[in-house]
Amino acid sequence: MELPVAVLIHNELAGLKGVEGALHQISESGYYVLQYSFGDKTHRVLLPIQETALIFKEPEEEVEEPIEVER
Repeated sequence: MELPVAVLIHNELAGLKGVEGALHQISESGYYVLQYSFGDKTHRVLLPIQETALIFKEPEEEVEEPIEVER
């Protein structure tokens, strides 16, 4: 995965529910390094991995693979 990547951020403690942002780094200390707009300013924040859900903003490409069933 190439960083930064566009994500939707969910974190109850920070009051973020699907806020658009960018993931810049995943630290070895257990934090996401994210950037998002708050008001008219852009901020970089550290949010704990265990309390934060990230959803990639771009959906996965649909892949139509035939399903083989053995009988």
